[in-house]
Amino acid sequence: MFGRLKKKNKLVDENIIELDIDQTVDCLCDFTYNFYWNHKGKKMELTDKIPNNKYTFQDIVEHLKKGNSIKINGNVGHRLCSSMGVDLAYFGGTGASIDVGDVFVNGDVASRMGISIRKGNIYVSGKITDPIGNIVEVKSDVKGYRKFTSATELLMEKPKIKLVGANKSGETLEINDGLIRDTLGARLDRDSEIILNGNADLSTGILMKNGVVRINGNCGNNTAALLNGGTVIVDGDCDDFTAVEMKKGTVIVNGNAGKFLGPKKISGTIYAKEGSSIHPTKQAKLNNEDKLILQNYRFNSLGFLKFE
Repeated sequence: MFGRLKKKNKLVDENIIELDIDQTVDCLCDFTYNFYWNHKGKKMELTDKIPNNKYTFQDIVEHLKKGNSIKINGNVGHRLCSSMGVDLAYFGGTGASIDVGDVFVNGDVASRMGISIRKGNIYVSGKITDPIGNIVEVKSDVKGYRKFTSATELLMEKPKIKLVGANKSGETLEINDGLIRDTLGARLDRDSEIILNGNADLSTGILMKNGVVRINGNCGNNTAALLNGGTVIVDGDCDDFTAVEMKKGTVIVNGNAGKFLGPKKISGTIYAKEGSSIHPTKQAKLNNEDKLILQNYRFNSLGFLKFE
């Protein structure tokens, strides 16, 4: 039945896997398997069967990696399509982006859909719950479904599509849809800028290597986690653990950067009006170069603290 849906007068994917679920299932199409490197199989195994289906969680991820698509009938749980489109090094991959198939949900989706997503499209017929991930809505090419794609892909691959609740001009993507986001700008490696007019939640700018992510609002925990270049700007406050395991780059918080600032930080600079750092990060004095950096990002350096 689904194969008869048309996308620009073409069949969707003849090799599609269709899942029928009668309960909400977390971590479907999740390339991290609920951050397997943290729980080591205590929360789920790659080879666990998806409830009420013959397929395992790994089966559907590998199917997507081959460029094939997945359709899910029923309401979906949290972390749908986490890190989709990434050949994760933990599982023996290169760490680079990879082309993947599309994911269709004939139902609702719970929070954190598309966290750290790099490539691929997600189609949803029902409601979505924020915070969502590193995604923006684009004009759908399949009737009855909203379509979401990676914010990072929009800037690095530059597909020619019409945005919904956002605007793209040159190298700048500005989002105005009012949804709270996790991991915005994840893995961005281009001299581009993402502006979110509103609040963000977890891990803004995670694993960025280049570019700017600017949040015109507040952020949650782990802002600029694993930052490896580029700049994360928060025109408000952050929760705790800002710049955790930061490798290089710049973080500017025009407010309170939170407690436990810069744990396991290797390099880079944090500027904030307030914040409580933890080893190895220490407070230092602003110099003229620091003041110029802040001015270049349209901030008066008066009242800023420096952490390095």
